[in-house]
Amino acid sequence: MRLQRLGPVFGAEITDIDLNSVAPNEGLEEINELISKHEVLVIRDQRLDPDQQLEFGRLFGRLAISPFSPRSATQPELIVLEVNADSKKPLTDIWHADETYKLEPPKFTILKALISPELGGDTIFCSMRGAYDFLSSRMQAYLTGLTALHGFGRFRDLLENDRETLREIEDTFPLANHPVITRHPETSSSVLYVNRHFTERINELPDEESRSILEFLLQQTSRPEIQLRVTWKPGTVVMWDNRSVQHYAPADYWPQRRRMERVTVEGEAPIPASTDNQVAHHRVEVDDVVVELPEQEDTTARNYEFGRTEGDAH
Repeated sequence: MRLQRLGPVFGAEITDIDLNSVAPNEGLEEINELISKHEVLVIRDQRLDPDQQLEFGRLFGRLAISPFSPRSATQPELIVLEVNADSKKPLTDIWHADETYKLEPPKFTILKALISPELGGDTIFCSMRGAYDFLSSRMQAYLTGLTALHGFGRFRDLLENDRETLREIEDTFPLANHPVITRHPETSSSVLYVNRHFTERINELPDEESRSILEFLLQQTSRPEIQLRVTWKPGTVVMWDNRSVQHYAPADYWPQRRRMERVTVEGEAPIPASTDNQVAHHRVEVDDVVVELPEQEDTTARNYEFGRTEGDAH
């Protein structure tokens, strides 16, 4: 197995690996460590049929069944995402982490490309650990301890003509309130945990303040410094950490055909970040050089400045 970093903040591509050969005693622990460190792993030229993809996903935990996404008729844990000229334009062009309307959102998502359009169809990822680090210390402290309501978002519109099914889903998935700032269970990093698809409001704030603060936080995904763009080819598998990454899939390829298959690994309830007003400071490695983010308390947003040596012009 060989690894090449794809960006200064997150993302890595793994080569010289056959995912069919991964087992509890062969590569599983290493992949677990890599996804916690790099957040998004790209593995190309894989030959995974649906059974093999399900088997690979189950190595990391129990697989989730989505109440909204189109599923395989025989394997409900397998989500089949196919778009063509005869289908509607997909509603994937919105920043989100998968299924945060659940009390226990998925831990990992594993997406495989079967048919890719000639042009377009990329997926954009955003590190929400990076988004947190760009906030000022005062904003970080202000947000710590707050919670936000997560609903069904656009998915509710899918069942506007089937109120009975919607009520059944609402009974199965009660309203979820998650910390605005979470602590990653593996790395202890602080994560900005709100997304445009599912997050409805910040609970502890008045409505007007909630709307303003939430919109400011949702706009953090627009920072190119913490984004990663992945181009798909048949056989490409991308695995990402749903606890700290959001993604956006532009519908720029429609009406070309695109077919993907996805499994999601069940997770646990998000962990709130520390409530003692201590701001977490993270270490980021770039080209094997450790960069320590500033420790002083100030109101300056965290900016990543890499490769700067003494005497460089500002």
